[in-house]
Amino acid sequence: MKTIFDPITRNELITRIQNIDELSQAQWGKMNLYQMLMHCIIWEKWIQGKGNPAYKQGFIGKVFGKMALKRMVGDDKPFDKGVPTSTQFKIKETTGAIEPKKNEWIQLIESYENYSNPTFIHDFFGKMTKEQIGLMAYKHTDHHLRQFNS
Repeated sequence: MKTIFDPITRNELITRIQNIDELSQAQWGKMNLYQMLMHCIIWEKWIQGKGNPAYKQGFIGKVFGKMALKRMVGDDKPFDKGVPTSTQFKIKETTGAIEPKKNEWIQLIESYENYSNPTFIHDFFGKMTKEQIGLMAYKHTDHHLRQFNS
């Protein structure tokens, strides 16, 4: 299975991010390109612990999170198109410069080379192993790149 911690996989993702341009249109979902870039930047910072995010698992996650996590990262199957997102990752702003956001996202992808965030707790899945985080981060990035046909 592909993981964000593999340098070859990271480079593939970076190339796919670089291939996105201002004309890229969503194949599904409600986000436009700018919103997707901002969503992914905020999500990567959250996973990596940048900006001192608060981590807390919600009640529903405590009941169903571990079972759902196994389903999400237990195989190579990409995320489904309609996977819901937490409100903290929904972007209201709809316009902005694309290239600087692509570059910021790429820098965050590159920083997985030195990943260390032992305090990370997913708001639904709860405490995750580094291996699970690597699989989830890859699948999340792949999901949004496929969303924009890259």
